[in-house]
Amino acid sequence: MTSDSHRTEVDVLVVGAGPVGLTLANILGLQGVRTLVAEERSTLIDYPRGVGLDDEGLRTFQSIGLVDRVLPHTVPNQILRFYDAKRRVLAEMAPPDARFGWPKRNGFVQPLVDAELLGGLDRFDHVGVRWNSPMLRCAPGDGGVGVELGGAQPLTVQAHYVVGCDGGRSITRGMMGVSFDGTTSPTRWLVVDIANDPLGHPNSEVGADPERPYASISIAHGIRRFEFMIHAHETDQQAEDPAFLRQMLARMVPYPDRVEVIRRRVYTHHSRIAGAFRNGRTLLAGDAAHLMPVWQGQGYNSGIRDAANLGWKLAAVVQGQADEALLDTYDLERRKHARAMIDLSTMVGRVISPTNRRLASARDAVIRSASIVPSLKRYVLEMRFKPMPRYEHGAVAHPPGVPPRPGSPTGTLFIQPRVDTRTQRDVLLDDVLGTWFAVLCWNNNPRKILGECAFEDWKALGARFVALRPLTQLGWTGQDDADVVVVGDRGGHLKAWFDQHEESVVFLRPDRCVAGACIAQRATELSTALIEALSLTPKGGESDSATGSLLYVPQPATESTGAAAGSA
Repeated sequence: MTSDSHRTEVDVLVVGAGPVGLTLANILGLQGVRTLVAEERSTLIDYPRGVGLDDEGLRTFQSIGLVDRVLPHTVPNQILRFYDAKRRVLAEMAPPDARFGWPKRNGFVQPLVDAELLGGLDRFDHVGVRWNSPMLRCAPGDGGVGVELGGAQPLTVQAHYVVGCDGGRSITRGMMGVSFDGTTSPTRWLVVDIANDPLGHPNSEVGADPERPYASISIAHGIRRFEFMIHAHETDQQAEDPAFLRQMLARMVPYPDRVEVIRRRVYTHHSRIAGAFRNGRTLLAGDAAHLMPVWQGQGYNSGIRDAANLGWKLAAVVQGQADEALLDTYDLERRKHARAMIDLSTMVGRVISPTNRRLASARDAVIRSASIVPSLKRYVLEMRFKPMPRYEHGAVAHPPGVPPRPGSPTGTLFIQPRVDTRTQRDVLLDDVLGTWFAVLCWNNNPRKILGECAFEDWKALGARFVALRPLTQLGWTGQDDADVVVVGDRGGHLKAWFDQHEESVVFLRPDRCVAGACIAQRATELSTALIEALSLTPKGGESDSATGSLLYVPQPATESTGAAAGSA
């Protein structure tokens, strides 16, 4: 990152030091991209906001090497129960599987996790954070974007790309001239975070009580979140009265006057999505791109998905490995899934919050009837209703001339079981695959299946090649290749996955989405189609980043690690 006291040049300017901006900066930092994070506040927000972290979010934190720092601030395998007005269980969510390597439901303390994401940037001398720096001007031009940052020490930034991760009131979105379409619910909620959890049990509940719907959520380190609906005849001023809070808490705890309130706030729920996630060299992510009600805990996680989807694409374009057309796939892929999450969260809110007793009774009857059917009960218990990312168009491809097969894994997330290698035992698969592209073959050598030319193309792109085998064959060296990692299927989960699919060759993107999959004999032609679909340029070559390399290997922190933040 080149800079003086008044000007700096970077590859990517990230506006906003929330979880999405910090995750994106870590992804870019790992790939050697010169990045500056600009935040208008003076520090991180220090009160709990998001309280639910899913398996995909933890997998992303694993990919940036920070999951071990994040886990101490989580409550894994959190059960969520829905109750009626008489505190009878209507439904329960306790998803048992961890197909992506992590529990599906985790309570967490957002400020502490955000602090770990911020600390992760100390690993990179080419990534800086600048506080007290509101964005005053954003002017796209030929070859880049000129940005003026305010504050006590104004700074002019010349960036190749700008990503607005600056929340629901996004300044970036306004400067882009992008609409924010959708609705805002007229219903308000009093949200209270309490220290020294007065209930103490590990799980969470939602009360679909027509008298006053509520939520009670356990998060780590003795914190409990309470949320209470505010009726239309109750004012915000009433809700801010300590007596009102005591009245609400009296329904839940025996001594409501003895609680330690961390913070309290009145919220409304928004269901909105930006008209575009990209306008030239300026992009949006997280709440700046979409807002959704809290009921599925997916606002935070959807933003992390944005960062995971966009980060590798920006890195590939900046490093000269892909044409700028790759960035068009960000909106194409993320919009549909974000919209589905908004719709699901909005629907769940409508189911939970009726205050008409007759309507609530009818709802309860329908839910109880459904729970009698084992398949429907599992559907809810295992959270099968949660929309999973599936990209039919974008940075994905199918073998040329072959119609996409129903049930094809292309465009879905690949599983992450625990595996063995020749040098490692009982490790998560992603830790073997690394942080970039990977080509996996079941029961075959990737070099032989791809052919030398395609193999060298993916090698030039920095891909890792993996031969997947039953664990019994791990020690066999008959097909060893210096460029191929041999992986033993420790628990049989990989074989089970390939048993369910015709495809035996899988091309994985850095976000662990299946970019393409095929039977062995079509691997070469699929490779060609993928390189075209992803706008990749597998020729190595010069990089225009300060590191001058296609991939960055993080080094231990030194005294100079924080220099970029101070000089930016």
